[in-house]
Amino acid sequence: MDAEQALIARARRVLPAGSFGNFPAEIILREGRGGRVWDQAGREYVDFLLGSGPMFLGHGHPEVIAAVQEQLARGTTFFANNEPGIALAEAIVDALPCAEQLRYVGSGTEADLYAMRLARAFRGRDKILKFEGGYHGMSDHGLMSLAPRHLANFPQAVPDSPGIPRSVADDMLVAPFNDLEAVTRLVEAHADDLAGIIVEPLQRLIPPAPGFLQGLRDLCTKHGLVLIFDEVVTGFRFAYGGAQTYYGVTPDLCTLGKIVGGGFPLAAIAGRADIMSLFDKALVGEDRVLMQVGTLSGNPIAAVAGLKTLEILRRPGTYEAAFATGQALIQGMSEHIAAAGLPAQVVGEPPLFDVVFADGLIRDYRATLRADRVVQAHVNRVLRADGILKGDSKYYVSTAHQPHDVDQTLGAFARAMRSLPRTAS
Repeated sequence: MDAEQALIARARRVLPAGSFGNFPAEIILREGRGGRVWDQAGREYVDFLLGSGPMFLGHGHPEVIAAVQEQLARGTTFFANNEPGIALAEAIVDALPCAEQLRYVGSGTEADLYAMRLARAFRGRDKILKFEGGYHGMSDHGLMSLAPRHLANFPQAVPDSPGIPRSVADDMLVAPFNDLEAVTRLVEAHADDLAGIIVEPLQRLIPPAPGFLQGLRDLCTKHGLVLIFDEVVTGFRFAYGGAQTYYGVTPDLCTLGKIVGGGFPLAAIAGRADIMSLFDKALVGEDRVLMQVGTLSGNPIAAVAGLKTLEILRRPGTYEAAFATGQALIQGMSEHIAAAGLPAQVVGEPPLFDVVFADGLIRDYRATLRADRVVQAHVNRVLRADGILKGDSKYYVSTAHQPHDVDQTLGAFARAMRSLPRTAS
């Protein structure tokens, strides 16, 4: 047994399914530099996994590493306020249209959980409307109708995991993404019970239809609901002001993660000061204050990494380079798909996309169910064997990816297309 197989065997003894629950157990990564990673056996990959998105600047950016090393000598966490955490909060508030104040947490799951709780506390109502296929973390409420195996009639929520109390479904309404008419009917029927709407501005890969996000904004304004943008993935990825700037619609609250921690655990809820005031007992009193604490929330290591990351993202040309890389990949893949005559299409935006092996417009979760997942899995396997690492359903593009990475990826993708059995086309 070689060293890599021995490590896989060790993992299987102590980890359920032999993994951290994120990625296949047979992949053990050893190091990353820029837009590439190496596994335990030394195999090199162009990395479009990017740690599931936080490494937007690529791995081991020297300026981020230097900032972290400087902070390490001063302390790793305090639980109390610290200057880097305050400075990062100032930078985020300056960047995002919706942000007047923020509160730190440790993960995107926590951020989404607290954002929904905050909306319920602010409105004094229990129900939240979400969209089928939308991902809002691993909480009980977040794991409703993310990827339902058995489709239900809207607005019935379906739990995606055992162990979720049946009562949770009663507090969630589910609507189809990009269907403003359906959302309007649901909101008007349930407005007296609704606290707010939570939505990914780009739902997994699916862009919002023209006018959809603004329609949600108008509905929430009309009925006094809290509009929450889950920007854990999109925050600082599509624009320095997040998807709310990119799409031109301002929510009441947003959640952040991934990029804002610069590769370290950090997330946040940001939004209107009157809503965020519910975290301040001195302002709202004992009966209304929303309790929230976290051992590592706002820790200075993540804060300095996030601060340096945002500083780099503000530099001219940074976003343009990432978009150019993504657009080159999208164009090249689209050409190879057309040459293969496949019922397939690229879905997403240049910094975040994938190929969906289905024809017809992909505008909501149920449309994605038409995709040929056998073909998708085959292509991912061929790409991985050819030195391209990605998740099951995403290419995350970084500012560190170079033209030779694009060329290698498109060559591997072309070979993957040619490797498909005739029945796939």
